[in-house]
Parts: sequence; structure tokens; C-alpha cells
Amino acid sequence: MDVTINKRVRDVMPDLKDKELVEKVVDEKPVKSRLGILVLMIVGVLVVIFGSLIIYAMTTTHKTSQSSTGIPSPKVTKNVTTSKYVAGRDYKITYSNQNVIDKAVLDKALEESVPGEGIDYLMDTNKDTGANMAKVEVYYNKDKNLLVERLFENGYQDNKPTQTVGYDLAEHKMNLEKTYPTDYLNQPLVYKWEKLVK
Repeated sequence: MDVTINKRVRDVMPDLKDKELVEKVVDEKPVKSRLGILVLMIVGVLVVIFGSLIIYAMTTTHKTSQSSTGIPSPKVTKNVTTSKYVAGRDYKITYSNQNVIDKAVLDKALEESVPGEGIDYLMDTNKDTGANMAKVEVYYNKDKNLLVERLFENGYQDNKPTQTVGYDLAEHKMNLEKTYPTDYLNQPLVYKWEKLVK
């Protein structure tokens, strides 16, 4: 049986003495193996790149979801709320008598009187929020160190405010005592907010 196999092998195998054929076979093997290694390296690089991109995307999404579900800082809240309504188009703010009270003190007091609410709150027509304002006038009573806010809801008549509230500048809190007309009459108007859109 060994003789038959050897004879078949000799018939199938070409004469190995032919140098040209031997060189050809020797040259082809390294080229094929080099191509295989190159393909594997390319696939490996692509896997690393796509893996990195997926990890980056997952990390970025996780950070974004954390920041949107976390408690925002007042500055972020203010930026978000003021982006919905635009000054000059939806509302108008007028500062007057600026030599009476410092603008920074006034702005801080206004922000503290309605913390984190901003322009969206004033313009919200939903009755559940308690806003729905058409106009807000702020007077400064220097003797009492008090800001008096006259709040006019949409539909007000005869320049009568819907509500009048005070903010104590010394205590940095809302004045819980009732504000009287004497608290703001003949006092300088220092700030006015008006809704322009109907």
C-alpha cells in the first residue's frame, strides 16, 4: 500500500528540482502570511477606535443625564429660564433713579424676593403658579430700607395692583408685615418690568 501512495504523490507533485517553481512557492507563503497579519492589525485598530468611541459616548450621555437630573445652580436656572422669553420682544425692563439705590443691590434683592423663578415665572399665565403678571413696579423706601413691589396681573384696571409686597433690604427677606400705600407713595420708582406680548 505504501508503494501506491508514493506513486500517487509522485504523479501529483511536480518535480521539485525546478528552481523557479520552488522559489515561487517560497515567495508566496510570506506574502500571504503578511497580508493576514495586516488584515488582523487593521481589524484590531478598528475595534479599539470603535470601542473608544462607544465608551466616550456612554460616558458623555451619563454625565449629561446626571447634570439634567441633579439640582441646578441658580445661575443655570436663570440662564435656562431667561432663554424662553426675550427682552425687548416679550418683556421690557426699565431702571430709573439709579443714583438712589445701587443696581447690583436692587438686582440681588429682586432675585432673593422670588428665588429661582425669573422671567418665566412672571410671564406664566397658569393660575396655579401665582404669577400671570402684566407689570411689576418696584419703589425704594430709603427710610425703612424697604423695596415695595406692586404686582399687576394681566387684566388689571385703573393702575390698581393685584398685590403689594415688601422686601426688607436689611434682613434680606420678604417683609411679612402688610405694606401700606405710605410705604411707596412719594417714593422713587427704581425698577419696572412690563410684559409686551399679549
